[in-house]
Amino acid sequence: MRASQLYAPTLRESPAEAEIISHKLMFRAGMIRKAAGGVYTYLPLALRVLKKIENIIRQEMDAAGGQELLMPIMQPAELWKESGRWDVYGDEMFRLKDRHERDFCLGPTHEEMITTLIRSEVRSYRQLPLLLYQIQNKYRDERRPRFGLMRGREFIMKDLYSFDRDEAGLQESYQKMYDAYNRIFSRCGLKFRPVEADSGQIGGSGSHEFMALADSGEAAVVFCSKCDYAANVEKAELAPIMAPQEELLPLESIHTPGTKTIEEVCQFLHVPQEKTIKSLVYQTEKGLVMALVRGDHAVNEVKVQNALRCLELQLADERMIEEKIQSVAGFIGPIGIQSVKVIADPSVMNMVNAICGANEQDKHYKNVNPKRDFTPDVMKDIRLIAEGDPCPHCGASVQTARGIEVGQVFKLYTKYSESLGATYLDENGKDKPFVMGCYGIGVSRTLASAIEQQHDENGIIWPVAIAPYHAVVIPVNAKDSAQLELATIVYHTLNQAGIETVLDDRKERPGVKFKDADLIGYPLKITIGPKTMSEGQIEVKVRKTGEQFFFPMADYVAEVQQLLR
Repeated sequence: MRASQLYAPTLRESPAEAEIISHKLMFRAGMIRKAAGGVYTYLPLALRVLKKIENIIRQEMDAAGGQELLMPIMQPAELWKESGRWDVYGDEMFRLKDRHERDFCLGPTHEEMITTLIRSEVRSYRQLPLLLYQIQNKYRDERRPRFGLMRGREFIMKDLYSFDRDEAGLQESYQKMYDAYNRIFSRCGLKFRPVEADSGQIGGSGSHEFMALADSGEAAVVFCSKCDYAANVEKAELAPIMAPQEELLPLESIHTPGTKTIEEVCQFLHVPQEKTIKSLVYQTEKGLVMALVRGDHAVNEVKVQNALRCLELQLADERMIEEKIQSVAGFIGPIGIQSVKVIADPSVMNMVNAICGANEQDKHYKNVNPKRDFTPDVMKDIRLIAEGDPCPHCGASVQTARGIEVGQVFKLYTKYSESLGATYLDENGKDKPFVMGCYGIGVSRTLASAIEQQHDENGIIWPVAIAPYHAVVIPVNAKDSAQLELATIVYHTLNQAGIETVLDDRKERPGVKFKDADLIGYPLKITIGPKTMSEGQIEVKVRKTGEQFFFPMADYVAEVQQLLR
């Protein structure tokens, strides 16, 4: 490809809306353009990267026994109603009607579609296992699309679904995909970590997320400093903390004027935060719930949702707290509360002589002994893990990092096969539900994650395997016919050797060409200038390291191939 013909409109400045580095650099490098909020056009350079990521995925999926198909993006509501998800999936689902007023959605995911397909076609255990995948666009009406390709309303995804006879077969399929994902992200040049994860709206139990480690990541992950444990903070489990032994003192109501926060209470009473109980009231579709954690801990809202099996969870406002539970915001506590379900972290129940709100303005209780003074409806680990907490596997302290979710694997078991009546006949002629798994990769998000991890102040630094082109040949003076002719020969020779190369034949200043080369991120920059013409030396610069080499004309092709390897 000649740069004079390449549609890659580079920019010197980032658009004002671009917040993270991948969004900025993809705009500036002429890779994407915005069509609407969370919806983008992929220009030729970006599409080449996407195709390379897709090819790596296809190779690994096929090697693991996967078969590619392509399902409709537009899905009939009947399938979602049959599974029970039409009314509970939420506002993220794009819904539409046809001219006959029949309901459809734009597929945010394809569990219903694939399960009903297999339900009507596969009848015998002899046809199992099955691993079926597709690569296509998905649609989710994000409340706040942001960060470019990281959180869009239209995105490209690979989703594979496994169908097995039993849990042993599911475990084998799950391990195949887990191993394949490790190979895929390694081949794409990402620094990543598989972590234990919550299954979220997909359902099922048993899941791992593949996190590309990056400071811009929306998700927080923890990993052990000693063993191989790693988890999304939403999933990480914590053992209860035992409080030091003390004599149990009598419960006492005390005046605490203007102390609405844990910090204010601790400062007023001269007590550490671990001696206080934090009480948060949430609104759910099942009513109000009060969540209790120690004052120095944070509530893990995903754990609360899972423990209560609720879909909606948001903090209640002051009016609701006053009207529904006759309490006062900032002075909430579990003692004497009857009109709200209480869920307590086990560490709270181990506390001795603690402080909590007394449900009256400017009042707290001291010497609260939970096992004596109140009984929660649910006792469950609802604490958000933090750096320095003990690893749930070995007890060593955990560390935290930010990550971008680029893939996730789920064990669905029979969640969808049972709700959709998808069964096969076993060797005894009995109907059994398929045991299923679901495995997704964000293709467009993988592209953005690679940029988040590998860039500098000059632009993108592509891993060779997914770079749009391997090299760019730059004649310093394109108006010099001899330089341009030699650059053209080098360009053709490299392409014939299988090295994907761009010839920057534009009549631009050398500085403009060099800046664009660094911005776009070609792994190798090959310069044809006066030194080449006089000494017969080809200058090659490695984008990632900045190393510079001079190769004789007779050897440069092999040397370039070696550098790319």
